[in-house]
Amino acid sequence: MLFVRPGRLADLDALEHMARTAQPVLHSLPHDRHALEARVALSEDSFRADVDFPGEEFYLFVLEDAQSGKLMGTASIVAAAGYSDPFYAFRNDALIHASRELHVNRKIHALTMSHELTGKSRLAGFYIDPSLRGDAAAHLMSRARMMYIAANRKRFTPEVFSLLLGVTDDSGVSPFWEAVGRKFFGRNFADIEIESGGRSRTFIAEVMPTYPIYVPLLPEAAQRVLGEPDSKALLAYEIHLEEGFETDRFIDIFDAGPVLTAQVDRSACVTRNETRVVREAGATAGGSTYLIAHNGADGEFRCVLDSLPGGQASGASLSHAARAALGAQEGDAVRCVPLHQPHQEESLGDAQ
Repeated sequence: MLFVRPGRLADLDALEHMARTAQPVLHSLPHDRHALEARVALSEDSFRADVDFPGEEFYLFVLEDAQSGKLMGTASIVAAAGYSDPFYAFRNDALIHASRELHVNRKIHALTMSHELTGKSRLAGFYIDPSLRGDAAAHLMSRARMMYIAANRKRFTPEVFSLLLGVTDDSGVSPFWEAVGRKFFGRNFADIEIESGGRSRTFIAEVMPTYPIYVPLLPEAAQRVLGEPDSKALLAYEIHLEEGFETDRFIDIFDAGPVLTAQVDRSACVTRNETRVVREAGATAGGSTYLIAHNGADGEFRCVLDSLPGGQASGASLSHAARAALGAQEGDAVRCVPLHQPHQEESLGDAQ
């Protein structure tokens, strides 16, 4: 069984391997081992800290195979994006250009560099081992973060956002970068991706244009990809939509990928939550697939996928494997959220 838990310093070797091999680049996992160790240590401190409002905390989660102990994925939450330096994105504005004399009234889209997302909680660093088949593991790894946010509201802002990969070709070339970023940086997209630190580096404001970029003046190839997710990000895009995220007027400043936002109060992990009491699985076991999360002492958190019968009164009749992965005992309360809408229900398939 796969389960999500907080990352630990003991995971450093596996996390370093992910940081160096993951494509696209994981900004939450530095390639330098000492910097990565500091990041994991910050995550451990963040989970244990008594937090009343979001600050510089960083929460790193890993996906573990309970049978082999191998790490199969990672994802993270930044409590306040741009806590030390502003978080930059392009805001897609509609400007009106009108002339009474010429009888012209045109609405022109323009991209303006913005740091309005600074201070908001951000989902980041999503990665799943390519060897995993099926979509269930991706749902678990991605949405476990929202399960944690929903259960720990004081640690995060009321609105959260996520930045998805923009369109690139088979060689990793971004049409938008070639039309805009390269003109100012004079370097390859991949190089700046690594150095950007998750869009919160001072050099972005120093080098990128401060005046609006009129969209109709861009090459058609760049215009077509504005706010579009790359094919490799389509599953993540769908998972975010199911959770309750929506596209916003912001796009990524480098590859024009979509920025999705969600009000935590309206997310599926809040509105569809059922608090259930753990029971040993019996004859009534089975039913629909649920995300099931358990918060333990000292910042411990676990999340799994398992089948539950309908109705809160039936409790959480969990398999032995699920109880062990969650670290939950009979009688404990767990947070349960249906994985899909009823008409979308799927089996766990190969993810188990």
